Amino acid sequence: MVSIKDIAKQAGMSPSTVSRVVNGKKNVNSAKRKEILTLIEKNGYVPNNAARSMVLKRSFTVGIILADTFNMFQRQLFSFIERRLGSFGYNTHFFFVKFEENSEEECLAKLKGEKLDGVIMIHEVQNPSFYESVKKLQLPLITSTFNRAGFPSIHVNEEDAAYEAVRHLVNLGHRKLKMISSKGLSCGGQRAEGFFRALEEAGIRRTPEEQTVFVHQYTAEFGMYGMKELLLRDRDFSAVFAATDELAIGAMRILKDEGLRIPEDVSVVGFDDIDISSYFMPRLTTISQPLLEIGERTAQILHKYISGEQEDVMDITLPHKLIIRESTCAPPRSIEDIRKST
Repeated sequence: MVSIKDIAKQAGMSPSTVSRVVNGKKNVNSAKRKEILTLIEKNGYVPNNAARSMVLKRSFTVGIILADTFNMFQRQLFSFIERRLGSFGYNTHFFFVKFEENSEEECLAKLKGEKLDGVIMIHEVQNPSFYESVKKLQLPLITSTFNRAGFPSIHVNEEDAAYEAVRHLVNLGHRKLKMISSKGLSCGGQRAEGFFRALEEAGIRRTPEEQTVFVHQYTAEFGMYGMKELLLRDRDFSAVFAATDELAIGAMRILKDEGLRIPEDVSVVGFDDIDISSYFMPRLTTISQPLLEIGERTAQILHKYISGEQEDVMDITLPHKLIIRESTCAPPRSIEDIRKST
């Protein structure tokens, strides 16, 4: 088995220098760090966490809080976070939160029962006391969604991103728009704010009850439920904004089942740009979040907090991007419009 001493000998450096790189310390120049990391990868060196834990008084285990539905967005984000945490020598431990009463309290009790160096929340909890309890545990915590509890967070501007998505539909000529979203989570509320801001700016005035369907979860299954509800109310709409890509994909399935063409009859826009969005037919117009950067920076910042290198609480907003694909186009012309043009 390759040891730190072996890596140091190959690099012509001291074991302490290699150790500082392995433990993510800053006081190694970039050229030496790059050479050591290359040798670590080449030799397949794996740090001995048991030994490191004894010396540094740390567990080298990070808790990841997820929704029990574990949707596609969370899977992709988690894979980037775990890979970066692994490069710092951390193991991960899952903690699942259900959309049920007392689930958050049960999750907190499990957190208290584990020896963790820090926590990353991919799923937003709804009870503010959860965050206060984590503060009492003195555990570094970072969220991948906006939070008002004073913890570091890395995210996009949800409202502005949703606004841009809906403006795209408005600019295409759509005036009869609907939204499928979820209640409870702040990201859903912020995306709804962006939806209504775009409509108000365009002079489209209807009540939220007329234009929105709120479902329990951000999954394709609930996207199907949401679209069924919209169609039961009335079919007088030409575009739908779904608060996640999975909701959009579920909604598109029902539209197709009902014989409606996408985008000729109904345009659909999602949010997240998960992998399947560019393969589903028609390919989905959506808001792209920089998942790789969110995941890697989340892990990096948590590592700095654990190592005592990070002092300031940060709220980092990363840029989003509107990805226009085949699920959107100009609305179909009404009989009245056709008569006016003839």
